[in-house]
Amino acid sequence: MSYHNVEILFVEDSLDDAALTVRALNKCGFTNKLHHVIDGAEALDFIYCRGNYINRAKNDSPKLILLDLKMPKVNGMQVLETLKADPVHKSIPIVMLTSSNEGPDIERCFALGANSYIVKPVDSDNFFNAIKEIGMYWMILSQPPV
Repeated sequence: MSYHNVEILFVEDSLDDAALTVRALNKCGFTNKLHHVIDGAEALDFIYCRGNYINRAKNDSPKLILLDLKMPKVNGMQVLETLKADPVHKSIPIVMLTSSNEGPDIERCFALGANSYIVKPVDSDNFFNAIKEIGMYWMILSQPPV
């Protein structure tokens, strides 16, 4: 399998956090099909091929979703709940990548089916290393269901 064709849907409303994450993923070589959206509503449009994404191939689901929690319109928890309740999309790994380290948020995300919950490190070097590890684990080491 070629890892050059892996698609990551990155859902993040902070442009600063998005730029830092994209830069880290670029340095690791995981961005050939990275798509960044700025809120949960756009993420659902992308997944369900509607709105601006109506012409996107429906069978071309992302291999990984990096999902922020606190966003306008539709928050990350709502996106997570929608996708994990959908038999077609529930197997897509969803990594919550957020600044919230509140216990109830973490518990609720795992109850809804999050595959991982990562609190964004404040320090940019630690943030870069965390993103690199996410990419290595989810794109290379983790095996998807058959």
